[in-house]
Amino acid sequence: MAKKRPQTKAKRPQLTDEEIPVVGAREPCPCGSGRRYKACHGRAASHAVTELVQRPFEGLPAECDWVALRELVPAATVELTLKEGLPEDVPSVTLATVLPMAWPALRRDDGSVLLGLQNDTASGDISRDLADTLQRALQAQPGTPVQGRRAPANAPRLQDLIDPEAPFEPVVHAGFEFWVPDAENSSPEVAASLERANAAAIPTVRLSGVDAAYWCETPEKNHLRWVMPHPEEQLLDALARLHAAGRSSLGDGTRLVGSFRAHGLTVPVWDLPRDVSAEDVEKPAAEFAERLAAALAVTEPLTPEERRARGGLTNRQVTLS
Repeated sequence: MAKKRPQTKAKRPQLTDEEIPVVGAREPCPCGSGRRYKACHGRAASHAVTELVQRPFEGLPAECDWVALRELVPAATVELTLKEGLPEDVPSVTLATVLPMAWPALRRDDGSVLLGLQNDTASGDISRDLADTLQRALQAQPGTPVQGRRAPANAPRLQDLIDPEAPFEPVVHAGFEFWVPDAENSSPEVAASLERANAAAIPTVRLSGVDAAYWCETPEKNHLRWVMPHPEEQLLDALARLHAAGRSSLGDGTRLVGSFRAHGLTVPVWDLPRDVSAEDVEKPAAEFAERLAAALAVTEPLTPEERRARGGLTNRQVTLS
């Protein structure tokens, strides 16, 4: 009997990990292994997009203001400049703290794009999710919102899209009228939505003399919340030195009450009397910045009194994100 010639299977083209597209979890993996995507390359992709990025805005211009707009400021906008410029049919891209209906992004009727910052994200990298939303908004039809999704693991981040040399100048608004081009002549439904949103917004002002410091007014007292770029341990040591020396306040009746962490940065918080306005705290904040710079330069170990002050500050520290 003639021997059967062994059959040969055509070889699939070999794909690198970067070339394998994202598909549904139960679909066959595009690499050709025969396993489902979630049990093959989807496992690594899922890990890559769910692993928490501690400082998602690091490397962006004004990282501290990005954190403040994400966590502290109710209503603000910033004009963004992209590295590659804008498509011809997109007149502008504006970062907004929050958008109507909590939309991740909105392509307006005139083609301009609003990108919402204060939204839940599908992965542990806020920067990647926002960049994915922005790219889809640039291609969306005018007059449509953009829904959120989990960005592919190899998708670009905001740091890849935004011009690092361009200015980043937040404009804090008293309300959310920036949602609509002509708020005064909006429909009754839109007017009612704006009224509800404005009623819930805490009055907030960005100080002009120092970076990323935001005054806000609450029913009981006012506050200053100041996002700082210094390494946490070094900053806490410096604050403790000033606190122990009685030099951590911003004037009569003010008090450094603690700090919180947000997106890898530390945010000291001061309580202010109800009659202390944002304008009133401008000069004291600038003077404090000078004292802090001097304290940050000290390298000697903390004294017992300074260690106690540091313990008090850290005991009142919370983590937002």
